[in-house]
Formats: sequence, C-alpha cells, structure tokens
Amino acid sequence: MKINCDMGESFGLWKMGNDEQVMPYLDMANIACGMHASDPTVMLNTVRLAKQYQVSVGAHPGYADLQGFGRRDIAMSSDTLSALFIYQVGALAAICHSESVVLSYVKPHGALYNTMMKSDEVFTTLVKAMSKAAPSLPLVVMAVPNYEKYQSLAADHGIQIMFEAFVDRAYDQDGRLVPRTVAGSSYHELSQIRRQARQMIEEKSVTTLDGQVIPIYANTLCIHGDTPLALPTAQLLRNLLALGNSYGVTL
Repeated sequence: MKINCDMGESFGLWKMGNDEQVMPYLDMANIACGMHASDPTVMLNTVRLAKQYQVSVGAHPGYADLQGFGRRDIAMSSDTLSALFIYQVGALAAICHSESVVLSYVKPHGALYNTMMKSDEVFTTLVKAMSKAAPSLPLVVMAVPNYEKYQSLAADHGIQIMFEAFVDRAYDQDGRLVPRTVAGSSYHELSQIRRQARQMIEEKSVTTLDGQVIPIYANTLCIHGDTPLALPTAQLLRNLLALGNSYGVTL
C-alpha cells in the first residue's frame, strides 16, 4: 500500500499546500500540470523536491480551470480532451526528463477524475490518449466495487490500472466520493481520517456516509494536499503502514 498526494498546486505568487513538509512522508507525488493549478516553475521545483526524497512522480492533469481549481466539469469533444490531456502529461514528462526523473504514472485531477469514473466515453478517451502518448504508464483510478470494468476498458488499449482510495473524503453507496457540496463530504477531524484509513488498510472496506460497509481494494491511499490536515494525515498514514509491516501484515 502506497501513499499519494496532490502536489505542486501553487501558482505564481499564490501558494497552495505544504509540499516541503508533506513530501518526505509520501511514496507518490501527483504533480499538477499547469491547467487546474501550477506553473512551469512550480512544476520544476516540485519534481526536484520529489527527487530529493525519492518519491515517484505522476502527472496530475485536469481541466483548464485555474479559477475553479479544476473542480468544475467542462464539456468538450473527445479530440479536444485528448489534446489537453496529452499536452499536460507531455509538459511534466519533459520537466522530469530535464531532471533525470522518471514519470511513473498518470492520475487525472478533480472534475476530470470524477467524470472519468462516471462516463465510459471520457474514460476511453483518456486511455486512448495514454496509449499514444504514454503507453507504458499506469492510470490511477478510484477503487470502486465494480473495478473490473475499468481494468477491462483500459486493457483494451494496453493500459494498466492502479486503484486508489481516499482517506479524507466520504463515500456514497456506489463507492464513489460524496460531492463536496454535501455536508460531511470532507473530513476535518484527524480522528475521522484515522478511522477510515485503518478500515481501508485492515478490512479492505469503507463505511459510507449513510452507514453501509462496501469493499475497497486499493493499491494506494490519497491525501488532498490543499487541506490543513495534509501533513498530519501523511504522518498518520506512514505510521499506520509502518505499524502493520512491523507485525508482518501485508497491507
């Protein structure tokens, strides 16, 4: 089980997140690619920071929506979305290459991520784009109960999948994230995050906002880097995973 976090989301003089403090606790850094957040300098500095701590770098492309932080859905044709996606992955890949860092995976951001999990057309557009631009990289998607469907769609285009779960967000009965507009959709207490993380790690399940228990089989746990609890959450997860490993538990 690996820890991933959305990183490099500052822009110009505007600062977002606590990358310098969070990075040492991570296995995977999802680096924004300049559309929902970030800029070339922030991207470069974040890649250097990940290299310093030997953290795997992943591209975190989103909709072109700086004002909305990529959390607003934007309708576009498959060709336009494919070009936008390839452009962002390629930009981060070039920066990685300049620092002798390997780009290791791709994880869409925000509204694009959520739309990908709801729309087979959008999901297929993204895996087709990856098959042309980054065929050797895995795509990170949400660990939903019907995960086999996404494995199959990706495999049709030669793309491997990594499944992730979210420790700081509430789930609905379909195994997807509760919209941020709903009360209780985001956790603001470390005790809530600890409880959900332990359930995901130890029981391979999550309790939904309405009290149902559903299976969650994840390869990686996600932290949202733009929250005040990002650093204590990263520390908590690292301690939980280290504790499990010390007892010989496969997490």
